[in-house]
Amino acid sequence: MTEVVMTQTPPVLQGPSEKERKYDRQLRLWAASGQAALESANLLLVNSGSGTVGVETLKNLVLPGVGRFTIVDSTVVGEADLGVNFFLDESSLGKMRAQCSTELLLELNPEVQGDWYPKSEGTLNLQDFLATSTTFTMIMYTFPIQPDNLALLEAYGRQHNTPLVAIHSAGFYSYFRIFLPGAFPIVDTHPDETATTDLRLLTPWPELVEFAKELTKDIDGLDAHQHGHLPFVAILLHYLERWRETHDGTNPSTYAEKVAFRRLVQDAARRDNPEGGEENFDEAVAAVLKTITPSTLPSSLREVFEYKRTHPQEEHSGFWIIADAIYKFYEKHNCLPVPGNVPDMKTQSDVYIKLQNIYKAKARRDVDEVLKMVQATPGGRDVDPAEVELFCKNAAFVKLINPSGGGGGGNGSFDGGADRLATVTAEEFENDKNAEAFMGPLSLIPIYLALHATSHVFHPASSEQILAQVGRLVLGADENKRVVEAAEEVARAGGGELHNISALTGGMVAQEVIKIITKQYIPIENTCVFDGIGSRCQVVRL
Repeated sequence: MTEVVMTQTPPVLQGPSEKERKYDRQLRLWAASGQAALESANLLLVNSGSGTVGVETLKNLVLPGVGRFTIVDSTVVGEADLGVNFFLDESSLGKMRAQCSTELLLELNPEVQGDWYPKSEGTLNLQDFLATSTTFTMIMYTFPIQPDNLALLEAYGRQHNTPLVAIHSAGFYSYFRIFLPGAFPIVDTHPDETATTDLRLLTPWPELVEFAKELTKDIDGLDAHQHGHLPFVAILLHYLERWRETHDGTNPSTYAEKVAFRRLVQDAARRDNPEGGEENFDEAVAAVLKTITPSTLPSSLREVFEYKRTHPQEEHSGFWIIADAIYKFYEKHNCLPVPGNVPDMKTQSDVYIKLQNIYKAKARRDVDEVLKMVQATPGGRDVDPAEVELFCKNAAFVKLINPSGGGGGGNGSFDGGADRLATVTAEEFENDKNAEAFMGPLSLIPIYLALHATSHVFHPASSEQILAQVGRLVLGADENKRVVEAAEEVARAGGGELHNISALTGGMVAQEVIKIITKQYIPIENTCVFDGIGSRCQVVRL
């Protein structure tokens, strides 16, 4: 009797682990692979100035579970710090700001490790610290910063291929800049699910053709239920065949032809279906313009294919080995691998499952073909097949940040330079002349110029001093009315931070840092300026 009861008792269901429950929402965003990358990251924050925006950035990285962080900050906590930094209290007075910030940040997430440097006042030596520390995944630093220290960080970033993030917050204004050492590829860009649908109706493979023919061989003789539950893929393939019979074997290509084809499909729907219309034919009509389109090479993937590799590490990178294989696949078939996903549609469950399996089987064959090409390449045997599968699925949406090397470190420099800044400023000012006519917003480049002018100024600067520095950065900019207004606002702030502005900025920076660490979604290129007065931001490529 006992044996019977045991065999009838269902197995105990394994619920989510404590960690999965803790990070449930973010796991939905970047999955276990992204969480693992975040937990293995080692971040450095070089904090100066008021120091609020840097700590706020770390807060938004500690909460989701970054592995480890270190704060470098030689400031001793004073009364002024208590008014702008929520991570300091009266017990922090006279102590090292880095230590107090680290200890309070660690209370937010016990799974995160943190450290600080220097341990005592007056012992900061950034060069020795970088030379004796483990390699950092990313480095963040806040303005103002000593030029010598900035040069050390940039040199470290180039040597170790470490991304840098510069953050500046003063009064109601802020900006941050991302410096990536070379071209930065992202495969898992998380495109909209509907955008990844690629049904290949103009170039169907034999199994798909046979599937459609089997369902529609007697389309006019089908009963109402069967006719009203034909999947729209089969409907479109059937009427494409009819179209080609009367158009010399060609597919509808122009807009007028697609409209005519859409009318052909629309007229084939039965108006007397007792089930209340034929939603499947409505779906087919709606899908004509989107799906009856020849395969083309997306511009973002073309950039990947045309990118000229100059760094030795790129030749042995798994990404570039797979990219070369995808290019060979495209050259051979004149199309990318089939992603394999099928949109929801009105049809019978067994028919839909069969259709799904046809697309999944084709996707697996394409992945296998690309994988064989990868493994035939030197170093390809070390490439994870899961990476190949992900690349094949997202090939149309792969993004290469900094492909030309301009403005962000791709050319080996961590600054676009004064010439680039002058060029972008002139373009932004020119666009502002037409902004009113096109009802567009005015550029936020004046805010960047005013803040950038105080990047190495550790004392309150007057608006005249800021404008003089702006005039040295970009000729004529100091005569612009909006630059003058921005300079006056930065001068009014006196180098101080508003905690709400720094908190918001820290959230934006942390979001971009997570994108880079996880190599998911698309980070900004390369500067984001925030106007707390107008409550808007702008991305500028400097």
